[in-house]
Amino acid sequence: MATFLLEVGTEELPASFVSSALEQWRSQIEPSLQEKFLSPSAVKFYGTPRRLAVVIEGLPLQQSDREEDVKGPPAQAAFRDGQPTKAATGFAKSRGVSVEELAVRETDKGAFVFVQQKIPGRPTAEILSELVPQWIFGLEGKRFMRWGDGDLRFPRPIRWLVALLDQTLLAITLENGSEVCQSDRYSEGHRVLHPKPLMIEQAAGYRERLRSGYVEVDPDERRRQILQQVNAVVQAVSGQAVISESLLAEVTHLVEWPTAVLGKFDPEFLELPTAVITMEMESHQRYFPVRQQEDAPDLLPYFVTVSNGDPAKADIIAQGNGRVIRARLSDGKFFYDADRQIPLESYVPKLTAVTFEESLGSVRDKVTRLSAIAERIAEQSQLSPSDRSAVQRAALLCKADLVTQMVGEFPELQGVMGQKYALSSGESAAVATAIFEHYLPRGAQDQLPQTRVGQVVGIADRLDTLVGIFSLGKLPSGSSDPFALRRAANAIVNVTWAADLPLNLKALLQQVIADFAAEQTTVTDTAQLQAQLEDFFLQRIRTLLQEKGVDYDLVNAVLAEDDPAYTEQALADMRDVSDRARFLQTIRNDGTLADIYETVNRAARLAAQGTLDFTLLDPAAVIDPGLFQQPSEQAFFDSLLQLLPETQAAQTERNYRQLVAGLAKAAPVVSNFFDGPDSVLVMDENPDIQRNRLNLLGLLRNHARVLADFGAIIKS
Repeated sequence: MATFLLEVGTEELPASFVSSALEQWRSQIEPSLQEKFLSPSAVKFYGTPRRLAVVIEGLPLQQSDREEDVKGPPAQAAFRDGQPTKAATGFAKSRGVSVEELAVRETDKGAFVFVQQKIPGRPTAEILSELVPQWIFGLEGKRFMRWGDGDLRFPRPIRWLVALLDQTLLAITLENGSEVCQSDRYSEGHRVLHPKPLMIEQAAGYRERLRSGYVEVDPDERRRQILQQVNAVVQAVSGQAVISESLLAEVTHLVEWPTAVLGKFDPEFLELPTAVITMEMESHQRYFPVRQQEDAPDLLPYFVTVSNGDPAKADIIAQGNGRVIRARLSDGKFFYDADRQIPLESYVPKLTAVTFEESLGSVRDKVTRLSAIAERIAEQSQLSPSDRSAVQRAALLCKADLVTQMVGEFPELQGVMGQKYALSSGESAAVATAIFEHYLPRGAQDQLPQTRVGQVVGIADRLDTLVGIFSLGKLPSGSSDPFALRRAANAIVNVTWAADLPLNLKALLQQVIADFAAEQTTVTDTAQLQAQLEDFFLQRIRTLLQEKGVDYDLVNAVLAEDDPAYTEQALADMRDVSDRARFLQTIRNDGTLADIYETVNRAARLAAQGTLDFTLLDPAAVIDPGLFQQPSEQAFFDSLLQLLPETQAAQTERNYRQLVAGLAKAAPVVSNFFDGPDSVLVMDENPDIQRNRLNLLGLLRNHARVLADFGAIIKS
């Protein structure tokens, strides 16, 4: 068995492309080998800023010989009156066999001519020479470039190519106009520590050979070294490194031979908000901030940079990086001090100059709209007068920091700086917190707003965006969602669920659309806009419930989108939808659902032949006990009377376990109604008796439908 090495050497690659390219190779290279009947024992992927590499172990030197059935023309075209036609002779000739060796076989599409051939295995080296260019130029990514005068595209120019099968060099040529990159045995060592070619004699031992040139090609090992070194150097100042996973991943692909270097800056800059210092370090400089031990939030006047230079020059590297961060922090301090010269409210008029969307006006216009929406939500939620006042103040100020110098420099700090500037302007803590929280969650894994004021303003902001963009007809399609409307709707649903917010979304949408249509010319059909938004929210609720582990059929059962009453209920109280779906999943998992499933479904199937309204629950309103002919009917009626308060309590308290307990208690009574010694024929010849019995079944169905449409549930 042989080992194959491919190394593609380049100018410095973007860190994001290195990780992406290795992931693409992981999913592509082994399957492409298997398609060629080559099954390696191991495939290892390596990458640094200057190279992508793969080492494939356990390759045979040649494919095994194999037999293959080759399909030819239809039998009807190949033979006429038992004699071969030109189609048959031509096929035989193309496969190098005689007509006598052809066989006719039946397939799904009729009879065809086949020939069984022995295919000799090809040399592995020959196959690899064909696959390598496909592996290289099959990579995808952003901002590919051309270089030289050729048409090849790659994130950075390709400078060298190593392709070895054990000790044998495979001749592979990448032509790019007048530039030609020919495979060789020479790689490149570290630019500073080993600035000369590095000869690789054989594929095995590639990692060790590169380490001799001060290049660690294994990203996992570089990551481990960076973590160990960063945590070690901060011990000198009794600090703790602040290590974000995203920055660690990026830095791992920015260096070939990592050296953690501790730098420092003037303590006076610690007066800046922690978020500003951290943003300056992480986003602009790729530094790790240092805080006090024991997870204290306060930073120390130090940072850690991961150098790709000479470890012996660590002091010089630290001084140089210190000068850079001091300049960056000086800019930040200037912005911070300048922004606080005027109250946060003074920035609000400047939002007129910031366009939200061309057809929807400025951000100042958006603030006016979201303030009105926030008042609607506050009224619906019955907030206290003090909270309603805070909602209005936070709504007015929530976008003001967008026109400050600091947020202009660091857009990622929107909301963060708004909170700081609100406090320095004398705003209440509730208002300041809401300014920050109204942006939450910023992504799928982000925290949710914790205060009611922040929750209300955040929902109002997103509702304004959804109504406005939908009114322009710019609905998300496929993977395209330039206005992040799915994320906005997801946030509204998740915040409502987490905060147990009594939000009637259907009524709120009607109000917001009506207000919007009165001011905007973009709304031409309010009913259509309402329907589109309701459908959009139902899709998001469906997706989020399934993401939370609820089976798809149980989601169908609580949404029942073919029943307007159910969809209206879902949007009138999204909390209830979540409660019912998660409860259904719980009772499916513990087996309780199976105990009532057959009884409810059997009743529902027969009740469909009646005319009982789905909303009726009280048996006294629709059942005539004088028409009972068997004790089982009276028992059924009595069980429904006992079930009524359980169902009403479940609706009021959103506690559906008592409803299910009532259904389980009624199950044997219903079974006796169908199959017991005093069972009845539901479809009696007497129409009054028949209707009475169908109504009994319809009432049971209706009680169960308070929880879910059991007809949508698949028996497990």
